[in-house]
Amino acid sequence: MLEMVDLTKKLSKAEFKKWMVDADRKINELQRKMKDAGIPTVVVFEGLEAAGKGTCINRLMLPLDPRGFKVHPIHPPKEDELLRPFLFRFWCKLPARGRVAIFDNSWYMKGLSGTIIGDSSKECLSTIFSDIEAFERQLADDGVPIIKFWLHVSKKEQKKRFKTILSDPASSWKIGKPELKQHKQYDEYLEAAEEIFQKTNTSFAPWVIVEGHNREFAIQKIFSTLINLWEQTLEKKSREVSSKKAASEKPSTLAAENITVLSAVDLTQTISNEDYGKKLEKYKKRFRDLEHALYLKRIPVIIAFEGCDAAGKGGAIKRLSENLDPRGYEVIPIAAPTKEELDHHYLWRFATALPKAGHITIFDRTWYGRVLVERIEGFCSESAWQRAFREINEFEGHFTNFGGVLIKFWLQIDQDEQLKRFEDRKTIPWKTYKITDEDWRNREKWPQYERAINDMLVNCSTASAPWTIVEANDKHFARIKILKTVIEAIESKL
Repeated sequence: MLEMVDLTKKLSKAEFKKWMVDADRKINELQRKMKDAGIPTVVVFEGLEAAGKGTCINRLMLPLDPRGFKVHPIHPPKEDELLRPFLFRFWCKLPARGRVAIFDNSWYMKGLSGTIIGDSSKECLSTIFSDIEAFERQLADDGVPIIKFWLHVSKKEQKKRFKTILSDPASSWKIGKPELKQHKQYDEYLEAAEEIFQKTNTSFAPWVIVEGHNREFAIQKIFSTLINLWEQTLEKKSREVSSKKAASEKPSTLAAENITVLSAVDLTQTISNEDYGKKLEKYKKRFRDLEHALYLKRIPVIIAFEGCDAAGKGGAIKRLSENLDPRGYEVIPIAAPTKEELDHHYLWRFATALPKAGHITIFDRTWYGRVLVERIEGFCSESAWQRAFREINEFEGHFTNFGGVLIKFWLQIDQDEQLKRFEDRKTIPWKTYKITDEDWRNREKWPQYERAINDMLVNCSTASAPWTIVEANDKHFARIKILKTVIEAIESKL
């Protein structure tokens, strides 16, 4: 496709100057409207070296309010970034609602380097493209407009620009061995770009090829594309608001028929105090040894805890972690999202907390809040929580594709046991902080939560990230099962 691009397209400087007067005003006005509407934007600039990315980005910045955007120049990943899934550093750079993120190079560096340098197998490249598509679709489904520009120049034009840059002492540092090597591999880069376009050009995150020989034409095309994108986004937002006013959205009704996974759980299982004491010490010591082995092998681990209120998550996490080296693990308690977290995709706060290779992160409650409390309490729409099943599987798949171990526990107790524990928390002085009015309200919604939990277990138990249901009426039995499951999963990976 790129060989057919008409690189002779031009716009005179006089025409450009005249056109840009209205374009600058329009861009500034639309940026303000996008901010007021709380809609973030992702703009990606990719292309060959010396194609003019920096020039176009600089011109785009002029009419924008500098308080509302940030440019992210993307370089090869640092050592710390290589210790996490490759999309981690881009999750960290996503814009808050109403802001603009401009990427000078992006997550596509991984696909380009994998194809050109050959540091990724075909199977690995397929996974990379699949992860990228899922990442972009998740953002788009959350209302983030994405536009991706590929600035294109011919090999002859690139060579000419390299000579010009090298002749100026102030800019010659920009051209080194990697840039000169790219010029030699020009055809290979174009072939790699073609594959990227083919696999990642979607309706929700389209590629726009920018003919880069004429600076004025390239900038005009970029401006007009962004103006159209913002106008269409604002129009769509306006239609959505109008339709909601016309027909107020009612809470979704939960289907009466579910696959009842929880009904088969045997909550009568117990363990003797003697057996508990022996196994607890044995498993804690083994887990400590495995923590060291994980660090040496640079394998990251996530241990995720979900469960009914008072199911014993805190006690299980304490026994799981109390013998570990504190430098190698972190426990993250998840509460209601902060304002900053609400200004991003719901997975953002979890993506930015992924453990680096060789470390363990334990989540006390997780991203599954989307399909549990947010679903039941109406904090998100029906389409949003239904979509979340796929998004969560993709999110977890990105971590396990990186080589991580993901262990998920659902701690199950019955209603009688929960009531007993609630009453204990009311009467025992050092436990009163654990019980809140919200716990009692949630208890009244037990049937609704049970349906949602069944849906979660059925839809999000995958081969690489299966759910383990823990029979937790007996806390000692639950803690031993959790430790044993964690040890077996890590040993299997090692």
